[in-house]
Amino acid sequence: MTVTAVKAPERPAHRDPNVLRWLGAYGASMIGDSIYFMALAWAAARTGSASGTGLVLAAGSIPRALLMLGGGVLADRLGPRRVVIGSDAARALLVLGLAAILVLTAPTVGVLVAVALVFGAVDALFLPAVGALPPRISTPGQLARIQGLRALAARGSSIIGAPMGGVAVAVGGPSLAFAAAGVLFALSLPLLLSLRIGPLPGPVKDGGTTAEADEASAETEETPNAWQDLVGGLRYIRRHPLLGPLMLVIALSELGFVGPLNLGLILLSEQRGWGAAGMGWIVAGFASGAAGSALVLAVRGRVPRAGLVMCLMALVAATGIAAMAQIPSVALAAVIAAFVGLTAGLAGALCGALVQTTAEPAYLGRVTSVSTFFTYAIAPLSYPATGAAVTLWGTGPVYAVSAAVCAAGGAMGLAFTALRRAELPR
Repeated sequence: MTVTAVKAPERPAHRDPNVLRWLGAYGASMIGDSIYFMALAWAAARTGSASGTGLVLAAGSIPRALLMLGGGVLADRLGPRRVVIGSDAARALLVLGLAAILVLTAPTVGVLVAVALVFGAVDALFLPAVGALPPRISTPGQLARIQGLRALAARGSSIIGAPMGGVAVAVGGPSLAFAAAGVLFALSLPLLLSLRIGPLPGPVKDGGTTAEADEASAETEETPNAWQDLVGGLRYIRRHPLLGPLMLVIALSELGFVGPLNLGLILLSEQRGWGAAGMGWIVAGFASGAAGSALVLAVRGRVPRAGLVMCLMALVAATGIAAMAQIPSVALAAVIAAFVGLTAGLAGALCGALVQTTAEPAYLGRVTSVSTFFTYAIAPLSYPATGAAVTLWGTGPVYAVSAAVCAAGGAMGLAFTALRRAELPR
């Protein structure tokens, strides 16, 4: 008589201490980010130079764009946990050092620009690495739920971090806010150090490296250099039947989404006479919708026919973007924004889950860096174009074009059979 072993059910991500430690570290870092940017804006404003303030706030985006892909290579070569720990430690020291400087002297544009540049460079290492960690701390069947938890943490950090930063600036000036951000970065370190990292598969060809449980790169007869790793990762994405189309969908969706929902929303509120309060309600509506989609994914854990649902949600979100410019009242605009947040948030979370479950682990840092590059480096380039276009043609046509670009991403996804039929692991 043969006895068949019954596999124990895997632990849900929201009950897994390893995942919760990662989530706590990620949440602390994101709250620290929110406080840091709030403090940086106030410190720059206190220099008394409008042009200098703009320079300070823009400085961090330059190294972030230039070094993002290299950050993915480093995550794959060294292991993402090492890179995340090093990045958070560097950010803690940098921001605490700036807090000490501001206690002794008034901020100058030069000092703030230097800090923003260094912080942006460290961010370029942190973002791909933190995105590559989930497959190493849980099972493939839990990655969609982890994406939902991560989105909830991101939304929660914005809600918590901005008021904390404002209170810190009001009580003790930018120096206290920078100190609070530095402490939060430091608090993530013991949580990251306690993570259990699982083993990865064996060697991967075409520029990849083998990562073992201790995150050390395996020695091979001919070790590729960093440039070969980068080229190998890009070639891997281009040749992959699912990842290549996913990157195109991400690029188009972000280009169509970021402009109208950030700069465009400010200009729309001014034109409608809604003011800052009205814009705040609209942003709150979007955030609540996005949090709702994250909660659905975090609780449900898996969405059948994920590729098809992702593409359809991108198309539906595009209709909401186009409608926002035609809405006459703040209340209705907030409802539409919540609808956009719900649909676009679900599409984005499913996209992230598909990336993490599809990419070979040894390539995941580089794959994550490419998707993050579109979000944090390429999409912000739409701001100047959005502003100029609104000045020339008004918000209605610009929102319509942005919605069409976003919809093109969803339509393109549907055109690829591999993406349309993509499923998440059970």
